[in-house]
Amino acid sequence: MKISSDLMRPTDQDEASVELEVIRRAQIGDAEAVGWLYERYYLPIYRYFRIRIEDQDMAEDLAAEVFVRMIEHLPRYRAQGRPFLAWLYTIARNLLMDHYRVQPRAPLPLSVDSEREVGVGGELERIEAQAQWECIRRALGALTPDQQEVLLHRFLEGRSVEETARLMGKQPNAIKALQHRALAALRRRMEELGCL
Repeated sequence: MKISSDLMRPTDQDEASVELEVIRRAQIGDAEAVGWLYERYYLPIYRYFRIRIEDQDMAEDLAAEVFVRMIEHLPRYRAQGRPFLAWLYTIARNLLMDHYRVQPRAPLPLSVDSEREVGVGGELERIEAQAQWECIRRALGALTPDQQEVLLHRFLEGRSVEETARLMGKQPNAIKALQHRALAALRRRMEELGCL
């Protein structure tokens, strides 16, 4: 069964109904539908791990494992009013907890990908930018998992309050309050570390 080009680029259908149709097709073994889900959601899942794990290869491995588990559990998946990505984040959280159980305790880091240009204009700017990222990473490690997650969705992924609320299974007002507390805690921790 093929995914029509109409499904790949929705026009009249809203994204949620397109996604549900693709999920239905993936559940019955449509490889193209599984590929569509992978392409659509790999980057947010990878970012979820990359912000928490310094080792880029490990972040890639864990992101790939999320999709292996997705395929294994997809036949039992039921849409229950939450986005499919929220289900994938649940799988990712469980994998991350498993990862930390077998790894030495370390703060959940934020890292700059080595491929990303950190600064322009010379070595001094690069070093200063790297030091700032290191400070942010250490400060983020002091936040609660919910605080880290809200900052990831809102600022690194650029999601709206409503999207973040759906992904985290919370009300928009709760997300606003959580974001406010997270930013205040991040600022306090950065001040304690001498970053500000």
